[in-house]
Amino acid sequence: SMIHQELNLMPHLTLAQNVFIGREPRNGPWLDERTLNRQTQTLFDSMHLKLDPHAKVANLTVAKQQMVEIAKALSYQSAVLIMDEPTAALTETEIDELFIIIDQLRQRGVGIVYISHRLEEIKRICDRITVMRDGRYIDTVDAKTVTIDQIISMMVGRTIYESAPELPAEPNQDVILSVKGLQRDGILQDISFDLKKGEILGFAGLMGAGRTEVARAIFGADPIDQGEIFVHGQKAQITSPKDAVAHGIGYLSEDRKRYGLALGMDVESNVVLASLRKFIGSLGWIRRRATNQTAQEYVKRLAIKTPGVQQRVRNLSGGNQQKVVIGKWLTAATEVLIFDEPTRGIDVGA
Repeated sequence: SMIHQELNLMPHLTLAQNVFIGREPRNGPWLDERTLNRQTQTLFDSMHLKLDPHAKVANLTVAKQQMVEIAKALSYQSAVLIMDEPTAALTETEIDELFIIIDQLRQRGVGIVYISHRLEEIKRICDRITVMRDGRYIDTVDAKTVTIDQIISMMVGRTIYESAPELPAEPNQDVILSVKGLQRDGILQDISFDLKKGEILGFAGLMGAGRTEVARAIFGADPIDQGEIFVHGQKAQITSPKDAVAHGIGYLSEDRKRYGLALGMDVESNVVLASLRKFIGSLGWIRRRATNQTAQEYVKRLAIKTPGVQQRVRNLSGGNQQKVVIGKWLTAATEVLIFDEPTRGIDVGA
């Protein structure tokens, strides 16, 4: 069985229905829901998951959906298990619990193919490491003797000495975004902070701590009960993403395929999606030459690997899809960019 990098669940069904879809226990011609939920609960308990088999997938966070995907694959009790980026959305505690399960499977004789860009994980649990680059086999090495730097060099074809240079902080910068007393009953309580121009402000916390909820509230994707948001010192009335964009705020969701991209549209259309109004001519037509030039500019500027700007976004790799989302917000002249797990499913080179 296989755990896919991209979630392969049906949001309108329950967790139990997703885990055993096509293999549901039956009582004669009828679905045996009691047995279905009991078997799912037993599986969740073995994985130390505090999830309700009756809950709908649509109501879960991405991280919890990932754990359901893992449970679904484990339910097949296969001789070979392929895991494609299984920890991309998990917390450290959940990763440790998953590794315990992997070790138990190995002791039972299950063969595991573990695909990941997280090299520390590869070194930690794998016996051998096979490196590929641009669809070509590069080498297979012993996980215990190879260094992470050597793996990176094989992966990207060059040595990466520094992923990002450290920039000195500039004092007395203007506050560009100010959040005061943000609150949503049962989810957020008295969230306040200031973001200065040119500053990178990090948010840390375990799954369920409220990081994504803060981002979505500022972007107007979720309602708030109390609190105020100021942009450049002026109170901003943000009740929808449209309001946030109008105030120069952009949001890169942890689930880019669901909330960041129009997968059925091409690169050009996605890049100009948040700023389409400025590409409309006096007669109401979209100025295609201008949108094409803008898309070409950001493909070059962000080194997006694509055959052309007419390529459908769904056919790009995860890293290049994320670059398209960034290009969209840069085109919109965004002043505040909110990144939520931006490196999920993206390799070390990207």
